[in-house]
Amino acid sequence: MEQVPALIQDLALILLVAAVVSLLFKWLKQPVVLGYIVAGFICSSHFGYTPSVRDTGSIELWAQIGVIILLFTLGLEFSFKKILKMGMAPVIAALTIIFCMMFLGTAVGHLFGWGRMDCIYLGGMLAMSSTTIIYKAFQDLGILQKKFAGMVLSVLILEDILAIVLMVMLSTLAVSHNIEGEELAAGLLRLGFFLVLWFVVGLYFIPIILRKSRRFLNDEMLLILSLAFCFVMAVMAVDSGFSAAFGAFVVGSILAETVEAERIGKLVAPVKDWFGAIFFVSVGMLVDPAVLVEYAWPIVALVLTIILGQAVFGTLGFVFAGQPLKEAMKCGFSMSQIGEFAFIIASLGMSLGVTSRYLYPIVVAVSVITTFTTPYMLKAATPAYDYLCRVLPRGWVAWLEHYTPGTSAVMVGHSGNWRKLITAMVKQIAVFTILSVAVIALSFRFLLPFVRDVLPHWWANAVCGVVTLLCIAPFLRGIMARGRRSSLFIALWKESRYNRLPLVFTLVVRAVVVCMLVFYIIRFLVPFADPVLLLFALLVVGGIMLSRPLRLNSMRMEKVFMENLRSREVQAQREGKMPPGYAERLLSRDLHIADFDIPEESIWGGRQLGDLKFGQRFDVHVVSIARGTHRINIPNGNDRIYPRDRVQVIGTDEQIGRFSEALGQTVVLDTEQADREMQLRQFQITEDMEFAGEKLKNSGIRDRYHCMIVGFETSGGMLEKPDADRVFRPGDIVWVVGEKEALAGLFAQKRR
Repeated sequence: MEQVPALIQDLALILLVAAVVSLLFKWLKQPVVLGYIVAGFICSSHFGYTPSVRDTGSIELWAQIGVIILLFTLGLEFSFKKILKMGMAPVIAALTIIFCMMFLGTAVGHLFGWGRMDCIYLGGMLAMSSTTIIYKAFQDLGILQKKFAGMVLSVLILEDILAIVLMVMLSTLAVSHNIEGEELAAGLLRLGFFLVLWFVVGLYFIPIILRKSRRFLNDEMLLILSLAFCFVMAVMAVDSGFSAAFGAFVVGSILAETVEAERIGKLVAPVKDWFGAIFFVSVGMLVDPAVLVEYAWPIVALVLTIILGQAVFGTLGFVFAGQPLKEAMKCGFSMSQIGEFAFIIASLGMSLGVTSRYLYPIVVAVSVITTFTTPYMLKAATPAYDYLCRVLPRGWVAWLEHYTPGTSAVMVGHSGNWRKLITAMVKQIAVFTILSVAVIALSFRFLLPFVRDVLPHWWANAVCGVVTLLCIAPFLRGIMARGRRSSLFIALWKESRYNRLPLVFTLVVRAVVVCMLVFYIIRFLVPFADPVLLLFALLVVGGIMLSRPLRLNSMRMEKVFMENLRSREVQAQREGKMPPGYAERLLSRDLHIADFDIPEESIWGGRQLGDLKFGQRFDVHVVSIARGTHRINIPNGNDRIYPRDRVQVIGTDEQIGRFSEALGQTVVLDTEQADREMQLRQFQITEDMEFAGEKLKNSGIRDRYHCMIVGFETSGGMLEKPDADRVFRPGDIVWVVGEKEALAGLFAQKRR
């Protein structure tokens, strides 16, 4: 008899238990993630009333894959451009919360006498709120469309990307076992180097691959290709000294800028749900009741630290970001929990062997408790605000309500042009220098040893040098490009003669960077005197600048990159999915924009806006209706909304909340679906029937009885196609289709 492998038995057990427990938690209106953790505890050896998982090593391996997939899908929802467009407000709030909570977590760990690495990792775990849990809580409470919810989600996105950076720093710290400023700076520089390199190279080549193979990319092939990118980048990240999860996140963020991002996200979602469930079940398997009892006081202390710390420092962070006190308290109170990244950071510490075994179950217990308290903290924000208004001096409350961070005026004219010129030059030099350094490093590591095995030493050096220079020539040309010919350079040159010397200096800086790169290559391969090598480097740079084909090639590469970078925005504009330009200006007032999808079962579907009277009933105004690839801007009362339409409305939080609640109540489920099923019946025409001798078009069967004649049966048993002028004759056998109730009405009234 065939023996079932232990892994399959374990998967059968954990999936069955996870399905049952998650259904129970869904019924209780609790996050499904908690259900998976409880299911893991039930399947572990710590729970003696059910069968236990036997092959824990394989389950942990699957859980590691789950972390990679989770970070990959997180990257698909992330956009570097969105972060840059957010401004400084979310950045200020996120940094304030993270630094303060890390300090609190580390301090609490020291109070209990835990080790240094345990305290540092604990601080990192407590600093990250749960995006999944907060998003689910906003959905359940019907406040997802409110203005403060959008601010919270923006900060959560920043926390997620900072958590990736924190994981890289903690990994470096685990290896070096010290926190020196030089090593930290070197680690951050290395991180920035690889981020820019992977993002630029990936965003250049991956969209080209997707575009060239689009006609072959059905759903199956696109899923396979996307996961291939994910795991290849995970391997490259590990080889570069980073975590696999970091590499998966990076490639996900690259794919997020492509036109296939939404399609990839839908295809990967089931894979994410599968492996994510395995990961959270594995988290629950590490919960040891004995450890929880032993460390009950630290768990209570950490729960209070998170709840009170986020309530205080979260509120302060959003106040510093320019939010009124009431909105800031809603934001801060909503973030009083920890979630996915706490588990991932705890897993990282255990895998590196730098944290104690008790830390993991403690963090899981704290996460479970704070998840349950999240809805109550959200509801407690308003009463807490009312209490502060009573106890604080009125001047303080007024200042906090109207506080906005000081910002310098936007530089215009002379200083503004200089700022733009320097910023563009620094970006240009940094990106192309990183690409050049990467090519040089790869060439010296792989190409040079290979050609030295094939050719004599000096010939090999010459071949390697020429190939390397040819490969980086477009990048060197890119560093020098748009110097004296840029519009900003020309404007500043004409503006004042005092600008000309600094402008010439910017050209010299560009030339020095290029010469240094060329000089390094030549000096590494050729043992001549430095002045000779420097002269040769200047000749090479001159040749690069005078080469017309190289200039055209550099311009073409830059054009392709910018097209790839803007491809998703261009598609969104073409399909009418871009938010209007005035949306950001509305956020500074009480009004804001919210999008709503019309459910398929909504009774509003098919009705005119004039009949629905949204303005009179809810004080909201419909500004657009998106239907597939079409968009109706500023619709009038005669325009209709249909199921699956996306309606964009403007209003205050209260007005949009009333609209959202009413929309949810418009869904009508058909509980009599069986009676609405279409049936095919036959009957014979007799002389006493009311439509005997009538033509089909005059019988009223379709209009009066809502039934349809599909054919007349001939003597040979065949169906004759109905004709509108066909006369019903006695003896005809007629086939009719309709709902059960409609057919009953037809047969009951068919006789005179």
